[in-house]
Amino acid sequence: MSTLTYRVLLKREPEGGYTVTVPSLPGCVTYGDTIEEAVKMAIEAIELYLESLREDGEEIPTEEDALEYALSVEAHA
Repeated sequence: MSTLTYRVLLKREPEGGYTVTVPSLPGCVTYGDTIEEAVKMAIEAIELYLESLREDGEEIPTEEDALEYALSVEAHA
């Protein structure tokens, strides 16, 4: 078994807690009341997502060639 690494994005929700998305795994979304819980839930969601792909004989996406940038732009509202 190999170890894969995925970026996750945590978004603080106005009502509290954090929504987590995994950009490389479309539709892989979860939630946690705290950052620690959100990360734990993200690990579980990723494992289940990958298990489903394996069972369906689909390719497992990786982030080997991914580049990440954070861009700042001025908003003119």
